[in-house]
Amino acid sequence: MGRQFFVGGNFKMNGSVKTIKDIVSHLNSAKLDESVEVVIAPPALYLLLTREHLRQGIEVAAQNVFDKPNGAFTGEISVEQLKDSNITWTLLGHSERRVILQEDDAFVANKTKVALDGGLGVILCCGESLEQREANKTIDVVTSQLKAVADKCKDWSKIVIAYEPIWAIGTGKVATTEQAQEVHAAIRDWLKKEVSGEAAEKTRILYGGSVSEKNCKELAKQPDIDGFLVGGASLKPAFVDIINANQ
Repeated sequence: MGRQFFVGGNFKMNGSVKTIKDIVSHLNSAKLDESVEVVIAPPALYLLLTREHLRQGIEVAAQNVFDKPNGAFTGEISVEQLKDSNITWTLLGHSERRVILQEDDAFVANKTKVALDGGLGVILCCGESLEQREANKTIDVVTSQLKAVADKCKDWSKIVIAYEPIWAIGTGKVATTEQAQEVHAAIRDWLKKEVSGEAAEKTRILYGGSVSEKNCKELAKQPDIDGFLVGGASLKPAFVDIINANQ
């Protein structure tokens, strides 16, 4: 049994009641590849709206979660609150939060542990800047981001890794198929050495960074690319084509 293909849609800070309902309605009526696991991440304000209108079989993720159960943490959302709202996944470690909001590896790892302990699935993002890639530090950067999580979490069965080169997110630049596969293979090797053979075999590694209906089929053919984390394209009808990349 191979790894189940996984496609996540990260809406980021986009959408309104109307546009979210339109996207959900489109997904509800679309013919999706039934073998693909699909999870969408609307802004926090629209999590309940999305879950209420989205058909069963497609899950909803928060774009972030805090590492404390409750209390005086203005603006944050807890694992229990997500679960209470039937939200089953969260994104963590997205480069926009690492770069803009200065979230470090240790904080991302803490949040990952709390989310997993609370029963959420985690889409764990990692990736390097253009400067780091040009200095041939890609693998070092990505594996150090993952190591922080491995130091706290031994069970990776509910983690999906999303490799997103920062230089390719929203820029229209896409890592070549070879570049993406090379990093994915290195991550899988790292999992085998640092976590377990089972984790290496079963953990899904997604590619993210300007994925579109034009490049998804070629990327999906790679042996270590198990799906996609899609940004801007997840707001468009073409998201369905990306979900169906293997057909």
